[in-house]
Amino acid sequence: MKIGFVGLGLIGGSIAKAVRYFYPEAELVACSRTKASVEQAIKEGVIDSVLEDVNVGFGDCDYIFLCAPVASNAKYLEQLKPVIGKGCVVTDVGSTKCDIHKQVTLLGMEENFIGGHPMAGSEKTGYANAKRILIENAYYVITPTEKVDQEKVERYREFIGSLKALPLVLDYQTHDYVTAGISHLPHIIASSLVNLVRDSDTEDEVMKLVAAGGFKDITRIASSSPEMWEQICMTNRENISSILERYIKSLSGIRTQLLEGQKGAIYELFESSRDYRNSLPAKGSGPIQRIFEIYCDMVDEAGGIATLATILASNQINLKNIGIVHSREFIEAVLRIEFYEEAAMKKAAEILRKYRYVIYER
Repeated sequence: MKIGFVGLGLIGGSIAKAVRYFYPEAELVACSRTKASVEQAIKEGVIDSVLEDVNVGFGDCDYIFLCAPVASNAKYLEQLKPVIGKGCVVTDVGSTKCDIHKQVTLLGMEENFIGGHPMAGSEKTGYANAKRILIENAYYVITPTEKVDQEKVERYREFIGSLKALPLVLDYQTHDYVTAGISHLPHIIASSLVNLVRDSDTEDEVMKLVAAGGFKDITRIASSSPEMWEQICMTNRENISSILERYIKSLSGIRTQLLEGQKGAIYELFESSRDYRNSLPAKGSGPIQRIFEIYCDMVDEAGGIATLATILASNQINLKNIGIVHSREFIEAVLRIEFYEEAAMKKAAEILRKYRYVIYER
């Protein structure tokens, strides 16, 4: 199997690492405008060779992943059209699908194209932050064209599943409407909220000084790439505008309720949003692997985490992950401890309570 990558940033690099892990004998080739990315991928043994541009070196690929910025992929489609074979599947990893599907139709490449969008990522960008497990247990939306052979779609779906992602087939219009609400609008809200606080701050920047916890948690995604999100918004303008208009009306209604002192309406706002958020699928629902975790209060003193870890280690309890959380979802809980299995989690909670730690469980 031969697989090509056009662009090797966070998503492209993560998919390439997953392919190398699960298909060690596969041949991987890549080109990227960021030379440091492909050089590092060669050094790590993730890819086998670097192509200077989109050329005949991609001609015998089984799959070609377009992992460049959304607006750039149309140009690469034009370059790939004359060199790819009949059985090749060209795909992309963009957060919007309507724009590239239109380009595919204009170029007459519908029999070779299956859109893709791994619903995973980070505010950090670039190959340096790529991880093999980034797409693991994450939904990976697949948007076939109407003319692509179903055998290709099934083969691609199975291939994505073999990388431990969760393939989900949608038409591209539905994809863009859904992502406008659950991904694109939240990025706009986070960025506009950060700018609002910046512009509304006191002269001595007290807001900036005390901003922490919930504020940093809900605005984390405002640290994402401006270039990427400009292109995402420009290629999904209608859907985002429609959802944004409804959101503005919602905010206007909340403002009226506040001014008029409608306590019941404000209570309903928080109650209904809490109930709906709590109903969202958690890890452990369906095919997504369950996470075994506890939270506990920690005294702010040197060696606190080391002491806790030593207690668990002395009781033969293996930790999967441990770290500080900044959103106080569990009141004063600030340390998150993750385990490989439920039995270890329960045993740890019992032992730590004996040592007078305050423990919170989901």
